[in-house]
Amino acid sequence: MLVLASLADGPKHGYAITQDVAVQVDVRLGPGTLYGAIGRLEERGLIEAMPAQQRRRPYRITAAGAQELAQAAARMRDVAEFGLSRLAAARTTA
Repeated sequence: MLVLASLADGPKHGYAITQDVAVQVDVRLGPGTLYGAIGRLEERGLIEAMPAQQRRRPYRITAAGAQELAQAAARMRDVAEFGLSRLAAARTTA
């Protein structure tokens, strides 16, 4: 989901994805984690490689990837709202 979110605002190469994720959510993606995720996302048709630019290969999100990101983000929002509502209810009964 982090890779898809990073690519949602435009194509990026691997290093740019790791930097974007680090700045936005303070998560450090190691090369093995990043390129493993990129491979799986590519296999599922959620991202696609673009022509290499010098030694860097940028990736972009596909329409299917944008749809998957929207659905996953909505599920995460629902989970967060559920948890927050339970915490609020527990505070009022305590």
